[in-house]
Amino acid sequence: MQRIFYCTLFVLASLLINAQTSDRSKNSQLQVIAYYSGNASQLAQYPVEKLTHIIYSFCHLKGSRLNVDNANDTLTIRTLIKARQRNPSLKVMLSLGGWGGCEQCSPVFASELNRKEFASSVKELCDYFGADGIDLDWEYPAIKGHPGHPYSKDDRQNFTSLIQSLRDSLGSKREISFAAGGLDNFLQESVEWLKVTPLVDRINLMSYDLVGGFDTVTGHHTPLYSNKSQISSADHAIRYLIKTGVPADKIVIGAAFYARTWINVASTNNGLYQAGRFKSFIPYHSFEEQLSKKKGFVFYYDNAAKASYAYNAKDKVFATFDDERSIGLKTSYAIKNKLNGIMFWELTLDKPSKGYVDLIDSIKSTSSY
Repeated sequence: MQRIFYCTLFVLASLLINAQTSDRSKNSQLQVIAYYSGNASQLAQYPVEKLTHIIYSFCHLKGSRLNVDNANDTLTIRTLIKARQRNPSLKVMLSLGGWGGCEQCSPVFASELNRKEFASSVKELCDYFGADGIDLDWEYPAIKGHPGHPYSKDDRQNFTSLIQSLRDSLGSKREISFAAGGLDNFLQESVEWLKVTPLVDRINLMSYDLVGGFDTVTGHHTPLYSNKSQISSADHAIRYLIKTGVPADKIVIGAAFYARTWINVASTNNGLYQAGRFKSFIPYHSFEEQLSKKKGFVFYYDNAAKASYAYNAKDKVFATFDDERSIGLKTSYAIKNKLNGIMFWELTLDKPSKGYVDLIDSIKSTSSY
């Protein structure tokens, strides 16, 4: 009898250890997270089998509730949910805001009642669609964001309270993430990191647009590392967060599936760190057509920043972008440093096949994490 008892104990212990090991293995894979701003019909051409998460971009506030704007958006969300037929483990997240999409966030989330009503509406929408959670893209709490949008120093604490309300409403099974700015003013002023981090599943670091549309001097918009002329970089922001106490396995590095261009740029230093006026962005799938040697661009590489750029001397156009090399390096960086994952803006900017998602997946598949 005693022998049977100990044998049973051994079996139960073995099953428990195996289950824990399985959970750790399942949760330790590199997360590959796509923001998605396309429509329902576009999704089928992209390799969703190679994603762990897809974030519908965007829902907005209606009063103090999360709102899906129209029937087409509803159809898109349902199509994302149906993509689980191709990838059963795919997590589908709803998202609030985006650049220019969170005008009332500061005044609405200043109220505890509004925060609770918002959290309740998030749960209702997740239940309705069968979504896996919420990503907050408030640009930005406590600091200037989109021109004309209100902000307050109280946003920092209110953002913490908002996350707490969401966790209380959604429970532990649904996921919460947020898009974090990559510049020092956001890192230092917008978020109470030690209070917020335990409540969220991940922090999606926007380590792109580090030189943006309002900047009148060129630079790398999505560098992996800092250099002597530019402190802002993915590595700089990640090191700041880790030093502050944010665990590496809560941080997601960001990649840009697009280039930013400036015009009227002098040829000094091949256009890098020169005065200019922002022109536009170019999707990755259009690089061969719009950003090529045929169009007059010469390509350069900053070995310190691990960042590529290009300059068109005839038209005086400067371009900054992630390319195959930098996407590969960012993916390897995330794996080496045990980050939660890599995310990008956004899926429809990729090539449907042999694009950046395929590159990320190939590195993920052949690397030890």
